[in-house]
Amino acid sequence: MVSTLEQSLGTVLERELPGFQSLQSCEQLTAGASQETYRLTLQTDKGTRHLALRRMQPNLSQASSVGTILPDTEARLFQLATAAGIPGPGVVYVLQPSDALGNGFLMDWLQGETLGQRVVRSEALAEVRPRLARQCGEILGRIHNLDWRSAGLDHVLPTVAPATLVDDTGANYRDLTVPVPMIDCTWRWLRDHLPEQPRTTLVHGDFRNGNLMVAPDGINAVLDWELAHIGDPVRDLGWLCVNSWRFGVSAMPVGGFGTIEDLLAGYQRTSGVSVTREELVFWQVFGSVWWAMATLQMASTWRTGETPSLERPVIGRRSSEAQMDCVNLLIPGDYALPPAEQSITAGSQLPTPAELLEGVRSFLKDDIATQLDSHAGFLARVAANSLGIAQREILHGSALAVAEKERLEQLLGMTGGVDELRWELVRRLRDDLPLDTPGLAQHLRQTVAGQLALDQPGYSALQQA
Repeated sequence: MVSTLEQSLGTVLERELPGFQSLQSCEQLTAGASQETYRLTLQTDKGTRHLALRRMQPNLSQASSVGTILPDTEARLFQLATAAGIPGPGVVYVLQPSDALGNGFLMDWLQGETLGQRVVRSEALAEVRPRLARQCGEILGRIHNLDWRSAGLDHVLPTVAPATLVDDTGANYRDLTVPVPMIDCTWRWLRDHLPEQPRTTLVHGDFRNGNLMVAPDGINAVLDWELAHIGDPVRDLGWLCVNSWRFGVSAMPVGGFGTIEDLLAGYQRTSGVSVTREELVFWQVFGSVWWAMATLQMASTWRTGETPSLERPVIGRRSSEAQMDCVNLLIPGDYALPPAEQSITAGSQLPTPAELLEGVRSFLKDDIATQLDSHAGFLARVAANSLGIAQREILHGSALAVAEKERLEQLLGMTGGVDELRWELVRRLRDDLPLDTPGLAQHLRQTVAGQLALDQPGYSALQQA
């Protein structure tokens, strides 16, 4: 049965695309917070052709979050970028209100790898990988030289100063009403180290491994411009170097595939601007703490029922990954971790809670996930991961909490429960407790590392220490 969406698309394609004969399929690929992406298969007089449809979710009347641009503006950015030689898909048609398809556009379908894990490990990309960091720098140099004013984008793109980004991130975190001292500490550091007189250019806003399409001959598309704005261009360079987007290859700080030297050399070649490593650090720290906050936000929308999803609560536990990245950037040092191997059968109870969790976790991961389609199999693995977190919490959580309480009591000079003490430390950090207070860095480092050992013990930030 042909859907209303397919009927409307068919009408548009017949009118706007020369040689169009029929719409063979319309497959939804993603559905983000505000935008959807579809893969269209068409029959034309020259054979089969593929297009992509990107549009705002029909139940939304405007962008869902501050700083998110509308699809028709994103289409204009694609057009501006490709005209300047920046790799990306050609825009075929921008939807009009009379099309009854919402705000969106049709673009060419390109072939290439977008999954970050594959970009950093695929044998098919082994030859091109050493060249990607320099190419990223060259592309960013071209993006930052785009004349957004002449393109008429100065009235539709938000202008966002570094201080505004930092303050908004802090405000969003505080709205969650959860005590996470490492986020407060990092926010304080950012406020104290704001860039002085930064340049102002067009900024992509989400330039990272995962939003780049990579083919055996190099990057053939820069995707997802929905966070584009006017601001400090170094933000794009720093975001690309955040550890979360290295997909486990920490030795390669640029996207898990290259060096900072190559990135900055490529950037200088096309932009004419020399950027220092010191300038990058601010935006690496910002990107890490922003992601630490954003993952907690996603978990919060699940807890409130706003976004029912198996993924959201597990994503919330990824906050400790980004917090550990902040630790390694700002307060590196030694810490102790729970034992990697501990029997789940400890005690006289048969079976133990950890054993029950292990049975279900193994069933989901080894049996169920292998028998389902790709999406359902992914969700089964997410569920197994969730049970693994709970299992580690049972085994090590109590001991970690006792140790954290002892450190907090010594640091703060007061007694209380763990939550009470966490809130007291957060309050003092917000009241300008000196960041060099004796014992503070060690406490934060140990607390975050311990939490990460529960949440994701294989995360690369732990291996760096």
